[in-house]
Amino acid sequence: ALPICGTASTAKHEFLKESGVAHPTDYRTTDYVEEVRKISPKGVDIVLDPLGGSDTCKAFNLLKPMGKLILYGSANLLTGQKKNLMALAKTWWNQFSINAVQLLHANKSVCGFHLGYLDGEMELINEVVTNLLDLYKEGKIKPKIDSVWPFEQVGDAMRQMQEKKNVGKVLLVPEAPKEEVKEEEGKSEDKAEKEKN
Repeated sequence: ALPICGTASTAKHEFLKESGVAHPTDYRTTDYVEEVRKISPKGVDIVLDPLGGSDTCKAFNLLKPMGKLILYGSANLLTGQKKNLMALAKTWWNQFSINAVQLLHANKSVCGFHLGYLDGEMELINEVVTNLLDLYKEGKIKPKIDSVWPFEQVGDAMRQMQEKKNVGKVLLVPEAPKEEVKEEEGKSEDKAEKEKN
């Protein structure tokens, strides 16, 4: 079996273990590159990078020959609740850059994934979604939902993610969950009754 490593704050390690990650590492307090090298001295086959910036360079250097780096985000560009232009500029400056000859000599590959730019590929998207739904129905994948927020609370939902409190997906829905709606309806009825009197 291949060792699966994952980085997250310590509070999320139990969830990672339950999800099949044998070696969770707290990237805030530990040098995750060093930890991965202890487990797999020659490097790893695949790195999924949602961070960007200098972490992409680290990820590339963790690959063993014929390894693949998959970029699917740039969370390092988010610098907190307020925009910090210096931090943003520093992260942008440290973005990973490589040319084809360097890839050839390193015997590694780099690819990206951005769903927002696949809008002209409906056949591909339908095939992937069908495969994912089949895996879900078979119980082979189990999406983790952290919390559900009505559109009116989008700011709170964003704060949940920015503060890295979520374990799993944060979902936005068009209306408040049913319990809250019933509670609001009860308040409206009480208010209407008072206005009659």
